[in-house]
Amino acid sequence: MGYNIPMKELLNIVDENDEITGQRTREEIHQEGLLHREIHVYFITPDRKIIFQHRAKDKDTYPDLLDATVGGHVEIGQSYEEAAIRETEEETGVKVNPQDLIFIKKIRRSSHDKVTGKINSGFKAEYLYVYRGDIKDLKIEAGKALGFEAWLIDELASLKDKDEAKFILGILHFVINEVADFIKTIELQ
Repeated sequence: MGYNIPMKELLNIVDENDEITGQRTREEIHQEGLLHREIHVYFITPDRKIIFQHRAKDKDTYPDLLDATVGGHVEIGQSYEEAAIRETEEETGVKVNPQDLIFIKKIRRSSHDKVTGKINSGFKAEYLYVYRGDIKDLKIEAGKALGFEAWLIDELASLKDKDEAKFILGILHFVINEVADFIKTIELQ
């Protein structure tokens, strides 16, 4: 006897060339470490603070850690940019237009969450968004996040171990090594 899986749980799986090869559930994708598509949007303030999202304690990967401001899966039929726009509104309440997003790069990354045993392997389109509002105005997505924290980008490279342990290390290293250099090339004001 079969059962129906809600469409929202299905995601595309891709090959090493980021070409769609099929569909599987989010659970299967993270359990088996299948390649899939994701986005991240990093909010940077004009005074050079990066806003991180504090993940909920019961997330299936990297619970209770600081993550990109916005992160999520590219749903079936969506482009990376469309997913970034949708996820930004869902996770922060901020409505952005395509021209508001600054494309940083697309990377292939794989990580293993030692706490949950899940493997996140995929292509990630990384975007920057200059946020001029107050962090208190960001909407916390119920059940998915605990809130937001702003950190000066210039101080992230010299964090003490205690503070570094608050972050998903891949995200922290990407911000230190890629985002910090990238924002030097754009106008934040």
